[in-house]
Amino acid sequence: MTQFYELKVTLKDTDPVVWRRFIVPDDITLDRLHDVLQIVMGWQDEHLHSFTFKKRVFMEQPEAPNEEEESLVRLNELLKKHGNTLRYVYDFGDNWEHEIYLEDKNYVFDDMLGPIECIQGMMLCPPENCGGPAAYSEMMRGIFASKNNKDALEALKEVIGIPDLDDSDVELFFYNYDVDSVNHLLSLYSRWARDRSLPMQFESDEW
Repeated sequence: MTQFYELKVTLKDTDPVVWRRFIVPDDITLDRLHDVLQIVMGWQDEHLHSFTFKKRVFMEQPEAPNEEEESLVRLNELLKKHGNTLRYVYDFGDNWEHEIYLEDKNYVFDDMLGPIECIQGMMLCPPENCGGPAAYSEMMRGIFASKNNKDALEALKEVIGIPDLDDSDVELFFYNYDVDSVNHLLSLYSRWARDRSLPMQFESDEW
């Protein structure tokens, strides 16, 4: 019988701290957990990633002898008790390291929107390709220090891809994590990623 895990994922070495709390089936495979993490964090899935549990390394396409295929491993095979952690790294260049912490291995819910749901979050995800945790933290410090520096604010709005954002809304933009929008994306993902009884078949050889 499927149980539900309450997980907290924290992006390491960032200031301010970026984190999310979300629910997944305990038997979710790591490749699908990757998809969920991309959605709840706000990444764009443009780079390679890996999971690490103790000395085991899981990849989408293993190449080294010590690497395992992530699609063949379920979360409950690794995280079995409260406090267990899993390391997730996205973008080996910027090296965004996430800690996934098991808060509750038997989450009981009354009114979940679906089998996967985000409960809480703090801070928007850093922009892709912004240079990693140190560069992101420096950029955030610049936001607070440049509230009255129009040139700095204009440069920052170009980085985040919203050049017409009002200067007074730049700081609020980064603090505004929209759980409802994230859950809408998760509900769509849950629908289209669900297991199917039969594989799709085509009658025409043209396909």
